Amino acid sequence: MTSLSGRVAFITGASRGIGKAIAERCASAGATVAACARADNAQAVADAIVASGGSAVAQTLDVTDKESVSTAVGEVLDRFGHIDIVVNNAGIVRDQLLMRMKSEDWDAVLATNLTAAFRCSQAVLRQMLKQRHGRIINISSVVGQSGSPGQTNYAASKEGLVGFTRALAREVASRGITVNVVSPGMIETDMTAALSSSTREALAAQIPIGRFGTTKDVAGAVCFLASDEAAYITGQVLSVNGGMYM
Repeated sequence: MTSLSGRVAFITGASRGIGKAIAERCASAGATVAACARADNAQAVADAIVASGGSAVAQTLDVTDKESVSTAVGEVLDRFGHIDIVVNNAGIVRDQLLMRMKSEDWDAVLATNLTAAFRCSQAVLRQMLKQRHGRIINISSVVGQSGSPGQTNYAASKEGLVGFTRALAREVASRGITVNVVSPGMIETDMTAALSSSTREALAAQIPIGRFGTTKDVAGAVCFLASDEAAYITGQVLSVNGGMYM
């Protein structure tokens, strides 16, 4: 099994869904996990990890607030001395056709899905540069690659992460830091559970593997990229979509 022993992982949006699965998988691989979410929403995730023999703390974080990001990173560094892995997973949707989309819904999605990755990555980068090691993994989406009606804000934010990743990867590669993207397709989460049965069937028909993925499928890809096994991989997009987009 991939080992993350001795590493500290800072994971945003860790209270449920894909973020929760990533936190659990990293912890099972030996990492100490800072499960980040608004208020105390990630406390149950951290408690469950500890109860199962892992190491985790819940960290209050609003990824859209610069001071909150700075405070959260500082508290994790003070507690553990280093951060080795950052997973920028926090994300929201505010779907609407472009001609009807409100400016505040555009801004909210870009702030949470894209600008937050800039803030969190920047906040840990100086420490990673000093230790000459780090893993930054940004969670994108098949929607960013293929587009989807009513999701111009979401698609722009998720594909924006790809450009951000590749530029940053070139900036920091010489210092032992890799920056990559995991791009999930249709995954079984609360978001997809709300889809009608007819919509689910239509979407599944577009997936060569013939089914939705699981949060564990995504977490496994993240854990691999966070490990030493992926030390020679940077600036890449690892699609976890069952062949939905090739």
